Amino acid sequence: MNDPDSGEKPSVSGARDVDNGVRPKRSRRRKGKQKGASSSVASSSAGQAAGLSAVAERPKAEVNGNNARRNKRRKHGKSAVSGNVRPLAPVGQREASEQDHRQPDGRKARRKQRGRKPAAPAVADALVASPAIEAVVERRPVSQEPRREAPHHFADRDAYDAPLYAALDLGTNNCRLLIAQPTRPGQFRVVDAFSRIVRLGEGLAASGRLSDEAMDRSVEALKICATKLKNRNIRRARLIATEACRAATNGEAFLERVQQETGLELEIINRETEARLAVSGCSSLVGREAKSVVLFDIGGGSSEIAVIRIGDNRSSRLANHITHWTSLPVGVVTLSERHGGRDVTPESFAGMVSEVEGMLSTFDCPGDGVHAPEDFHLIGTSGTVTTLAGVHLDLPRYDRRRVDGVWLSDDEVSAMQARLLSWDFSARAANPCIGPDRADLVLAGCAILEAIRKRWPSRRMRVADRGLREGLLTDMMADDGVWRRGRHRRNHRGGPRNPAKPEGQAS
Repeated sequence: MNDPDSGEKPSVSGARDVDNGVRPKRSRRRKGKQKGASSSVASSSAGQAAGLSAVAERPKAEVNGNNARRNKRRKHGKSAVSGNVRPLAPVGQREASEQDHRQPDGRKARRKQRGRKPAAPAVADALVASPAIEAVVERRPVSQEPRREAPHHFADRDAYDAPLYAALDLGTNNCRLLIAQPTRPGQFRVVDAFSRIVRLGEGLAASGRLSDEAMDRSVEALKICATKLKNRNIRRARLIATEACRAATNGEAFLERVQQETGLELEIINRETEARLAVSGCSSLVGREAKSVVLFDIGGGSSEIAVIRIGDNRSSRLANHITHWTSLPVGVVTLSERHGGRDVTPESFAGMVSEVEGMLSTFDCPGDGVHAPEDFHLIGTSGTVTTLAGVHLDLPRYDRRRVDGVWLSDDEVSAMQARLLSWDFSARAANPCIGPDRADLVLAGCAILEAIRKRWPSRRMRVADRGLREGLLTDMMADDGVWRRGRHRRNHRGGPRNPAKPEGQAS
């Protein structure tokens, strides 16, 4: 605020100078101070003159400092008051507030506070007590208020009360775990994950049994998964085993050992369930424009294929649109063991393709090519197609965020397969998107892919770095109704919920 004794005397509040933007000249300030000092001594008015003299008697440094602080507050448009007190009103709205706290009866309190640092709390206390300031403060800028947004879906409150779900997939080649929380409808956020190549199906095609070494590797990986699950408050979990345990004569005995040593109880799912889970995990990658899709999952011991036809009434669960499906008893591990995966020649590669084509020839799937080419595409979910995408993108290291959902044209897929076939084992192992663990398996996967492409020609293919775990999580969350808006309110209208049964489950 400007010096009250400079030039024409303003009102007690000083609001006129603030509102009009009038700033006295420096030459009149010094003269005005001398006049103000003499007049304050001679004057006998108890009200207004006494308050002005009290201001004039302050040291020059204090006055200059207060002016600097006020100018700074005016510049930034907000108060410098700290703590839990309300901030000063904006500059253009201070007339009522300054009139209130500069009345004569408050001079003694102000004199006590004068000279103390900081002096702002005393002024703030007077402001808080003023009804006029209460009305002004209510209109202060929104930016000064703490942001408290009421959550309206799981994406905003997942750190507080969103339940945890877990899915474990013990396959022929990999052991994988995902722990996630539901967020927006149809989506979830991964909280923890684990993946390790265990090669449980190693030697299975020749002996029909799981080897002791393969079982030991798998049990060690499952112990890590068990620890992760115990450290979380899991609402629901589903743990599955696929082709290796299905086909092995000692598969059931192995799962009993797993339960004894890890405490995990795994279920062996059939091929139809495996195909439906693969579709559920990739449902978000099927665009609205697609009328027909062939989704395939090239595994270690089997390969699942689902033909999906989408009509006008699209279901929220893509698996409901499966018209035909099959599970081939061949995967990257079994095929590479029969034909050799380290040193692959064009002739041996053609032999692998021919074997898979013979299996597909028995798959009765009428109505191929009903839709136009632009309405149809392939979706591949496996290590084979993600490897092709990583090599195509020339990634310095594999990055799931860049691979998942990428489109590859038919020519690009052919070029990548030819490129991999031209590499020897050491070149494949040196590629960061393949590595030594997959170098002897990737061409067997390419052979299965080539047979599928010959059966269902398509201009493009979409790559999915997701699979059974994502399908398990999606189905569990959908069954529990965590994505159904307003369900909690509807249930309470009809009576209390049954706490023993999760929402959304069928009776």
